[in-house]
Order: sequence, then C-alpha cells, then structure tokens
Amino acid sequence: MSESATSGVREVTVASAFAGMRSVSPVVFKAGCPDCRGCFELTASALRLVIGATSRTTFYSFTCPECGVSVRKPAGERIVELLTGGGVSTLRLHSTL
Repeated sequence: MSESATSGVREVTVASAFAGMRSVSPVVFKAGCPDCRGCFELTASALRLVIGATSRTTFYSFTCPECGVSVRKPAGERIVELLTGGGVSTLRLHSTL
C-alpha cells in the first residue's frame, strides 16, 4: 500500500466551492400582530429570542412594522430551533450547564 489515502482526490478550497454562487437570500419569518392583525415577513435581525429556564420564560419578540407595537410571543422547542437556525439573536437567561 504505497498510495496515500487521498490519492486521486482533488482538494477544494472554500473560494472554489462557492465560486458559482451569486448571493444568498436572507431567511424570513412570517409573523402576525395581535393588536392590528397585520401579517408580514420579518428578517432575523428584526426578531429577538429569549431562552429562559422554563417554557413560560422562553419567548420571541419583535416590533410590528405596521402599528409599531412591541409584540412578545411564547417560543416552544420547534420555534426556538427555527429561530436559532435562521440566525435570530438569542439571549439565554439561564445556564446550560
């Protein structure tokens, strides 16, 4: 076995792997305002996620772009997963140790 394990494998740089990409579409989240009943899409930068010690202290918030009210909604496990995966800023109120 004189051949190396990578024989015949071409190295790929990050630049060459992404050379054909032009741009990446930002992640958007659909949301609704309980005050004005408006429905809209928000980017990750428009949302904040707070993870508390319990489900009662875990929520996401945003400012309604239509009426300007501050909205706070509960965030279950699936919502937390989607928001963190989409790049939403997260504040942890408890230790994960």
